[in-house]
Amino acid sequence: MPETGETAETGGVREVKSAARTVELLELLAARGDRPARLQELADELGVPRSSMYALLQTLISRGWVRTDVTGSLYGIGIHALLTGTSYLDSDPRVRLVRPYLDEASEALGETIHLGRLDGRGVAYLATRESHEYLRTISRVGRRLPAHVGALGKALLAQRPDEELPDGPYEALTPHSHTSRRALLADLAKTRERGHSVDREEGVLGIVGFGFALRYDTPAQDAISCSVPVARLTPEHEERIVTVMREIRAKIEATAPGSAGAGDWR
Repeated sequence: MPETGETAETGGVREVKSAARTVELLELLAARGDRPARLQELADELGVPRSSMYALLQTLISRGWVRTDVTGSLYGIGIHALLTGTSYLDSDPRVRLVRPYLDEASEALGETIHLGRLDGRGVAYLATRESHEYLRTISRVGRRLPAHVGALGKALLAQRPDEELPDGPYEALTPHSHTSRRALLADLAKTRERGHSVDREEGVLGIVGFGFALRYDTPAQDAISCSVPVARLTPEHEERIVTVMREIRAKIEATAPGSAGAGDWR
């Protein structure tokens, strides 16, 4: 692999290899969550010399992007990743716009409400209002879930042509997850017909989700959802959830036509 500072042509733009390597390292550490990595693991995973990986890690440690244990042999994501992520949420005009409506939906339904954004083949959680009846031990904000297994992701996938859906098999998070393209396409067809998605324990066992794309972009990039434990989901409660969430979506879309006064970020 080229040494630090070298560039390569990619899509007509010169990619800085040292910058790409840094991003790949940070993404790898972030994906590991609470599982710190050793130097050799990281070097092997990214295919770079051990000495180059060590130098990169030390640089990032000194700037707070990577942290290490007292022995200096284990590495994890650093606090500056949190600070940057928080800045993203604070500076995004659509997140600011939607937050009060998440509060409104949470108060009306007493359930957990999410805002998510499509990120490649996954959905990143940007805001959550937790139910007082069912509290997760770990917040989903800042985390990513495969688009094909959740209400948010399926609501957004349904806004896109079927041709864009990659071939399977897809990852199964629960026994209820769609793992074939054919099954997912059938689900997305029903989503378009209903006007909202339904996730019946496909991402988390015991939890049903209802997702609604926010159509201020074409195709939609953001969606909101309501999650409820199976034990509390009656036909009457499901009907009320759908009614309230449709009303909340309509309010958001009416308040935020187009870019909501923000730049057209890509």
